[in-house]
Amino acid sequence: MTAVTPPAPLHPPVSSLGGTQTLRADLVRVRLPMVNAFLLGQPGGPWVLVDAGMPGTAGLIRRAARSVHGDRPPELIVLTHGHLDHVGALADLLAAWDVPVYAHPLELPHLTGVAPYPFPDPTVGGVMSALSPAFLPGPFDFRPHVRPLPQDGSVPGAPGWRWLHTPGHTSGHVSLWRAADRTLVAGDAFVTTRQETATGALLNAVTEVRRPPAYYTPNWEAAAASVRGLAALSPALAATGHGHPMAGEPLREQLSALAAQFESRGRPARGWYLGRPVPVHAAQRGEPDPLRPMVLGALGGVTAAWLLWRARRLLR
Repeated sequence: MTAVTPPAPLHPPVSSLGGTQTLRADLVRVRLPMVNAFLLGQPGGPWVLVDAGMPGTAGLIRRAARSVHGDRPPELIVLTHGHLDHVGALADLLAAWDVPVYAHPLELPHLTGVAPYPFPDPTVGGVMSALSPAFLPGPFDFRPHVRPLPQDGSVPGAPGWRWLHTPGHTSGHVSLWRAADRTLVAGDAFVTTRQETATGALLNAVTEVRRPPAYYTPNWEAAAASVRGLAALSPALAATGHGHPMAGEPLREQLSALAAQFESRGRPARGWYLGRPVPVHAAQRGEPDPLRPMVLGALGGVTAAWLLWRARRLLR
């Protein structure tokens, strides 16, 4: 039986925006407003960026990358999914780095100008949920950089890592898994903060395994299956898209509990998509709700600007 390397001690969580936290020798967290990005690769060698943060954060990501990898650009960028808070700085980063971007094939319609994501759900409860119509559902267009992840499950530029299809939060959501040390980059398949609340989203006030962000999860059956699949891996370390990384027994116990009790602990009590989940297949081309153009026009730019301003004040 192959011995499993225990997780390295987690450094104290970073508090400043753009700060870095070393989770493994070749895995570094970059803390951004509301969300995390990750750097895969040994310092001084080839590396990969995972996710691209909120709009306006390209400078924070590039400075963090420079502190770890110097002036060497990434070999490529991998997206766990293409929601605004994970691709917001992507266009600016590509202008500087001109590298390929990999995502699951089911994400490509949303990343090549074909179709928007399902409209976010402001009815699931919480301040951030009420503001969620400002999180533009696209479609975004990052051609010609975008291409599908390899069908064999490998992660380009990151030997030893595999991508796992973990739908629910989006149809093409993926998590990254390294079996050698049981390290998981979970994206938003689950998170470790109460993302629907302002204190959870902006301050990561409580660190605990939680469901994917409810206001932007249109298929709860698929989300539950993804959580169960990840719990079955028994990860030693999980780096999530929102919240602080977790490791060891607290992670395994809480993830197992969420998987076992997803109906009561994961699924929201109310919401648009509970009775009509968006199927995990091709992108939806129509308008998911007639409120979309009206609400986006009223809240979009103002709320996004407020969130970024508030996060900078709270975390500086």
